[in-house]
Amino acid sequence: MFELSLMCPEDRIEAVSDALDALDALSVSVEDADAQTDAEQALFGEPGMPPPKDGWQRSRVVALFPTADAAQEAQQLLTVQDFFEGCQVLGVAEVPEQDWVRLTQSQFAPVDITPDFWIVPTWHELPPQAVRSIRLDPGLAFGTGTHPTTRMCLRWIARNGTVAADGSSSLGRVLDYGCGSGILAIGAAKFGAVDIDAVDIDLAAVESTMQNAQANGVQLKAGLPDKAHGEYQTVLANILATPLRVLAPLLCSHVAAGGHLVLAGILERQADELKEAYAPWLQLQVADSEDGWILMTASR
Repeated sequence: MFELSLMCPEDRIEAVSDALDALDALSVSVEDADAQTDAEQALFGEPGMPPPKDGWQRSRVVALFPTADAAQEAQQLLTVQDFFEGCQVLGVAEVPEQDWVRLTQSQFAPVDITPDFWIVPTWHELPPQAVRSIRLDPGLAFGTGTHPTTRMCLRWIARNGTVAADGSSSLGRVLDYGCGSGILAIGAAKFGAVDIDAVDIDLAAVESTMQNAQANGVQLKAGLPDKAHGEYQTVLANILATPLRVLAPLLCSHVAAGGHLVLAGILERQADELKEAYAPWLQLQVADSEDGWILMTASR
């Protein structure tokens, strides 16, 4: 396969991308040309919502073609179009053959949540300092421990999950709402929780959660959202701000007296709107922050 790489200003990205699609590109990606530099721009969006921008002020547009001839033909056709003004061809290059499985694995190293609590892919050895660990591989469901929202939730679990002499956990009965890979539910189990419900609207996430729980030797119940019932000492929801607003009355109804609500998937600028959405039931506060994301918690 061959990549055609272009440099485009923000106002040309949509037209160029549409043209590449029409020219039968196998894929088209848009990247910040200034990524990993001081000029890098952070753009945040949410699924189902319009993107905040079509791209960056300086965007690298990369189109994948099956042959060099197809890539060269696309280049020639694009450069004579009026909408290509201000754009630049960076070149056509062959995509080298690679062991994609090995390459993917190399991108996922062990992640430290606390100095002694780690998320470790199955192909890595456990770090010697890992007193507790979750074995988790990238899959179809969200949650590998690399995203700030997941790390903050797991940090909260690690800081607040204590096991008493009788074996009971301070986390009590736990609900992981929107469980994805099940990583938060598994994390709660690692800190002593034994009555755990993990629910998601995606059946693939439910299956992933059950498989990951089995691989980590923990017990939990996974299913669709109607499996959540009653009150919980700990309610975890790492989703996104828009569904969290909609779910406010439901999630609050599951928090037991003396219990905790832990929410993630929220950008710093969304804190006030989440506080307002939950105000009729609970008083949310910012408990942690990382890379523009925040963790919000409340107690009943």
